[in-house]
Amino acid sequence: MFEKIENLVHHLIKKFDEIPDERKLILNNISNYISQKNAANEEINLVYMCTHNSRRSHFGQLAAVVAASFYKVKNVKSFSGGTEVTSFNQNAIKALQNIGFEISTKKPNANNPWYKVAYNKANFQLCYSKLFDDKSIPQNNFIAIMTCSEAEQNCPFIAGATMRIATTYKDPKEADNTDQAPLIYEERLKQILTETLYAFSKINSNS
Repeated sequence: MFEKIENLVHHLIKKFDEIPDERKLILNNISNYISQKNAANEEINLVYMCTHNSRRSHFGQLAAVVAASFYKVKNVKSFSGGTEVTSFNQNAIKALQNIGFEISTKKPNANNPWYKVAYNKANFQLCYSKLFDDKSIPQNNFIAIMTCSEAEQNCPFIAGATMRIATTYKDPKEADNTDQAPLIYEERLKQILTETLYAFSKINSNS
């Protein structure tokens, strides 16, 4: 893991006590799901979903691979999708770069570029906006983690999901085109990373 990300992770795990108890109950469901898959030595597919697959769902997707790497949880595969196709938001990309991710363009596209987002020298996630039923995303045997209330409301049923959990977050989009955008986006990213680290820290202890 890149040093800047690892240093942030060590800082954030000290903040678990700041997570409200009601949030911890929700996050524990993710821990239990992963623990059960781990015990059966099965592949663990996490699909983070929001409306545009441009901000929070990508944060969730990337937080999961960082948490899995930090806690050495094997067989974790992380994905993201949305109910509409837009593009990976530039403010979100900048926030990820600010905390240590290395990002390069994989597939240029005027409307929806693909990006390689690396958290260490050997591994990266391919990030771009896509529908939740895109062929690149598992269509069965996955947990759907809803990161925004709009997607939670607009997707009453997700075919193929073995579990669905709502961990909705406030949209940092409200800060777009303001001086507060860097701060708000990084705050949201750190919140999602902290809660994801908490969920992974509880794997096996809650089962």
